[in-house]
Amino acid sequence: MKFIEPRPVFMQIVDYIGEKIIRGELKAGEMIPSVREMAVQLEVNPNTVVRAYERMTLSEIIQNKRGVGYFVAATALRRIKNQRRKAFFDELLPQLRNEVELLEITKEELEQQLFEESK
Repeated sequence: MKFIEPRPVFMQIVDYIGEKIIRGELKAGEMIPSVREMAVQLEVNPNTVVRAYERMTLSEIIQNKRGVGYFVAATALRRIKNQRRKAFFDELLPQLRNEVELLEITKEELEQQLFEESK
């Protein structure tokens, strides 16, 4: 995985793991890769992974069992969805609304693109 977004790499790692949890690829109680394994897998500095894991631990998305490893917390899915919903409504939706107005996209066009093409 190559990181090219303007966001800090450690936050992209948080999002990457969060998406795996939302998609069900990582489940509550499941062990996640060690710092070294994740660093090798993503081709990043281990300190960057440590920073991401610390952020997720503070957010109670993962938990560190000393000497054993990091595990997905029982509350991880709910917490991630709540965080992402808040970010969607606070950040992404206002940007989307502005773009819709600027481009004069109708409600019908928007609904068609959002709902009909995903079928």
